[in-house]
Amino acid sequence: MMDEPDAERDPRLRALEAVLLVADEPVPLSELADVLEMSIAHVDALCGQLAQSYEDESRGFVLARVAGGYRYQTHPAMAAYVERFITDVRVARLSAAALETLAIVAYKQPISRAQLALIRGVNVDGVMRTLVQRGYVAEVGNDPGPGQAVLFGTTRLFLEHLGIDSVADLPPVADFVPGADIMEALEAGLGVDGR
Repeated sequence: MMDEPDAERDPRLRALEAVLLVADEPVPLSELADVLEMSIAHVDALCGQLAQSYEDESRGFVLARVAGGYRYQTHPAMAAYVERFITDVRVARLSAAALETLAIVAYKQPISRAQLALIRGVNVDGVMRTLVQRGYVAEVGNDPGPGQAVLFGTTRLFLEHLGIDSVADLPPVADFVPGADIMEALEAGLGVDGR
């Protein structure tokens, strides 16, 4: 161990920054010291030097000592910009898989993850997490059958975004499915054997 930590020469400085960057809550000095195999005093000194260097460079973030540990957070002087970013109505696009899954939930609700996976033919866990996080889908109950699977349905936010009063206002699925004559022509064009 070094007596005087030198932030510009200590190779563990990058490791310290990396660990703090992925932490979602303040990391206690004792944990940082264990991970970096350094003394608590050395880690504390490095954190102090990092914090000062960020301040000297007028960064938009700080390394703050809060709640018994260190973490990165936005610089207090940048609060107006962060607030504007967070409250700005930003339209986040959904992937094709998310839109397909959302449509199935909307038309088949209440529906379980297993039923969704059967219809889509792929694992839907990640897509469902996204839809729940965005507030378009929520748990609406449990299946009374074996295992009592969680059932999902659409939310008020989903209805608001579509501008409809209820799922009954959704257009009929038949409007999106080609007629029998078109299906026959497609099958013939693709060489699908009807037997």
